[in-house]
Amino acid sequence: MEMMFRDLVITDADFQRLVTFIHKNYGIDLSKKRQLITSRLSHSLKAKGYPDFKSFLEHLFTSKDPEDLELVLNKLTTNYTYFLREKEHFTFLQNTVLPELEKRHQRDKVLSIWSAGCSSGEEPYTLSIYLKEYFGTQANQWDTRILATDISQQAMAKAKAAVYQPPADMPAEWLRRYFVKNKTGQDSYTVAPVIRNNVIFRTFNLMDPIHFKLKFDVIFCRNVMIYFDQSTRDALIQRFYDAMTPNAYLFISHSESLGQTPLFRMVAPAVYRKSGAPIRS
Repeated sequence: MEMMFRDLVITDADFQRLVTFIHKNYGIDLSKKRQLITSRLSHSLKAKGYPDFKSFLEHLFTSKDPEDLELVLNKLTTNYTYFLREKEHFTFLQNTVLPELEKRHQRDKVLSIWSAGCSSGEEPYTLSIYLKEYFGTQANQWDTRILATDISQQAMAKAKAAVYQPPADMPAEWLRRYFVKNKTGQDSYTVAPVIRNNVIFRTFNLMDPIHFKLKFDVIFCRNVMIYFDQSTRDALIQRFYDAMTPNAYLFISHSESLGQTPLFRMVAPAVYRKSGAPIRS
């Protein structure tokens, strides 16, 4: 009987194959994450009956089984998020961005907002609440539906279920108006339909071309680019730029940076604005 669990060993060749495959298909840079790979995947691979990484990778690369791809992505990235994360972003959205967009879209009354890498859904639902709060009784006159995407099917399923344990600093009035307490004996809530129906969830790989129907006024892409190397990050920033309206806003995490780019200028901590000629009314 083993006294302690031992990680599987990954050879240099197999490590390089996995790193190359993940980077090519998902943009995630694992070149310095060898220990993370072995520690996070070993138990799952043993449970599936694989004696080593080599046999698992042979199966993965041959079959491209969605379930196994999902396993790898979920184990090697962190889907950690919560309501009101980096709250100053939402304050800036409420005080600066939304008044500007309301004025800009007074005729068509359509806002286009994307939560890219939405994980388990707390970010887009927070955005939906802020939009409801801002527009108030006028909300029904506006199309403010938020596109929320993530590469993980598992994250998407949780986001669509919309069942959470809201944080202690969630305003009591929000909890009353925008959540329904579940009758399970646990302190869990389901996001109310008025907020849920304002979010459209789609599985999407940020490495793919961006061909959505509308160009975006606002993109939230926070704690996603930390997994990318600089060249992958630069390419994504270019795709975001091309997918945005003039003077649109890009929100990233405080732990991230766009680097040196002429495409955006910083207007607040971790908030960038698309560069270009100003809009003339």
